[in-house]
Amino acid sequence: MKTVINNKIEIIIKKSKFITFTYNISNKEEINEKLNELRNNYSDATHICYAYIIDNNEKYEDDGEPSGTAGMPILNVLQKENLKNVLCVVIRYFGGIKLGAGGLVRAYSKACKEAIITKTLENGYKIKITFEYNDVKKIDYLLKNSQIINKDYDLKTSYIILINEIEYETIKDNLKQISEIEIIENILI
Repeated sequence: MKTVINNKIEIIIKKSKFITFTYNISNKEEINEKLNELRNNYSDATHICYAYIIDNNEKYEDDGEPSGTAGMPILNVLQKENLKNVLCVVIRYFGGIKLGAGGLVRAYSKACKEAIITKTLENGYKIKITFEYNDVKKIDYLLKNSQIINKDYDLKTSYIILINEIEYETIKDNLKQISEIEIIENILI
C-alpha cells in the first residue's frame, strides 16, 4: 500500500500563493488535529481546502472555492496516485487575479501533485520496551533504524517504537536479552 511522507511546499500561480501540506495519517482524529492546527496557524488564509483517504473513506472540502474546483481535484490526484492513509491540505492566499474554474482545478491539482512524495507501507509493530537505564546505549544502537516515538525515564526506562516486521525479526532476540517487550499493536508503517 502506498502513502505519503509528510511534506510542505509553496507555489505561486498568477500571484496567488498555494501552500500544500501532505500527511500520512491513520484516523479521523489525526485529520481533525492537523486541520485545527493549520486553521490556527493560517487563520488569515483565503481558503483552506483538503482531501483525505483513510481505508475506504474519502472526503474533500472546497472551503468557499466554487464547488468542485479545489477539494475534488486534490482528491482526484490522491486517487490517481493510488494513495491510502493520506491527508492533503492546500492553503490559498488570493493574489488578486481570478483563475476561473478551470484555472482553480489546474492550480489545486498542481499544488497537490508537487507536494506528494510517496512511500510503500510495510507490516510492522508499535511496541513498548522496558529496560534498565544503563542499557540505553545498547538499545539505541539496536534501534538506530527504527522510529522511537516516546522515551520515558522513570524507575525503569521505556521506549515506544514503530518497527517494521523484518527489522523486528532481525533484532528481536537481542532486544529480549536486554529488555521486556510488549507488542502494543500490529500496524502498517
